[in-house]
Amino acid sequence: MAITERQTATLALAHALTAAERGLPVIPLSPTKLPALRSPHRDEPRPSLCRGECGLPGHGVHDATTDPTAVRALFAAAPWATGYGIACGRPPHRLIGIDLDTTSHTDSVAELRHLALRHLFTLPETVTVLTPSGGRHLWLTGPPDVVVPNSSGRLAPGIDVRGTGGYLVGPGSVTAHGAYRLAPGTAHLLPAPCPPALLRLIAPPARPRHAAHTGGHLPAGAAGAPSRTHQGQGLVQFVLAAQEGQRNTRLFWAACRAYEHGFGDALADALTDAAVRAGLPEREARATIASAARLTAGPHG
Repeated sequence: MAITERQTATLALAHALTAAERGLPVIPLSPTKLPALRSPHRDEPRPSLCRGECGLPGHGVHDATTDPTAVRALFAAAPWATGYGIACGRPPHRLIGIDLDTTSHTDSVAELRHLALRHLFTLPETVTVLTPSGGRHLWLTGPPDVVVPNSSGRLAPGIDVRGTGGYLVGPGSVTAHGAYRLAPGTAHLLPAPCPPALLRLIAPPARPRHAAHTGGHLPAGAAGAPSRTHQGQGLVQFVLAAQEGQRNTRLFWAACRAYEHGFGDALADALTDAAVRAGLPEREARATIASAARLTAGPHG
């Protein structure tokens, strides 16, 4: 191993230990930004559901730890690691990453500002990491009772969300495309709490406590529905029940579910009517449904 490679590996471990000391669970990453340790179950005939219960390393984000001894052991097992990942959604910070991509044809920073204006929230000053491609990661924290899923382009074009089960490449990491570094003026900051309006956009709407189990695909009112008609009725009722401040969010969520299940166009007028009855202007309602149609037509992360 060349001296520069040794230095890179040593620096990666040092940065990872600093992050762990701050309560951020870490794992070693390879230059490809993937977990550096391969799965111990890779040669088994059937896919393994193990998330580290076997006690061996190589389970990706499930290996993430803040224990300095365990961090050193992970890096010792992966001397080729040149960076580290920070697990999102884990206490105490329950990190949420807003990944603003610049490789697409969309201005993701402008998209986020548009969302902030549309949904009336202010982006707080927070830890910001600059990526080699010119993008940036905004670090936010979430409440203990909300699980934020990972998504790609679903919040808006060019914006990915890293939540529970995901990880962010930590500052100081070196990848095949360059280094990740803290944005000037943010090194002294702590991750800021996610604005409630933004949290409502990136987290699934909470179900009523007595709603039947639906496998996570339909809101209350559509639980256990045997047909598209019943599913559509549940989605319409879900929008009708929207309170001020959640109309757009509920409509967008319901429209996405309708298009994902193949009956979005058929339900569009009913969803529009429900949103208008809930207090949303018709033009805005139709624009929101059109956005849901565009987003669900592409790949999901």
